Amino acid sequence: MIQIAAFWRMPDEEIMQGILNVHDEIFQNATDLERKIVEKHNVLVIAAIDSGKVVGYKIGYEQSPGRYYSWYGAVQEKYRGKGIASKLMKKQHQLIAEAGYSMIETKTRNKWKEMLILNIQHGFDIVDTFVDSDGIHRITMEKTL
Repeated sequence: MIQIAAFWRMPDEEIMQGILNVHDEIFQNATDLERKIVEKHNVLVIAAIDSGKVVGYKIGYEQSPGRYYSWYGAVQEKYRGKGIASKLMKKQHQLIAEAGYSMIETKTRNKWKEMLILNIQHGFDIVDTFVDSDGIHRITMEKTL
């Protein structure tokens, strides 16, 4: 059974390593993630854990008072299609709303179609598109909590 654990700080070393492993499996750039997390304000880290092993996660941080940014999230491929990403997103939205945030923003890419669809299913609206500094087309989405 999948357990959801949430941390308004850096999780312990074992969970953080599990998050880095999943992150690297999906995005191939886990090297700087831990350092970047420490640099953000009011970080919320949520992990999906199966039998002691991290199989998915969601990380966000405060953009400004009342506004939160859903930054990174991933679920290991063999665990997809089981509703884990939805559980992580629902938990994130619940906790940040309880903490007083009224708006959440995220950015995604067209190549991450499953995430784009999941965001829309959970009430996000597309508010902008742009090409980033790497020449990648990005989609900005927002949701009022």
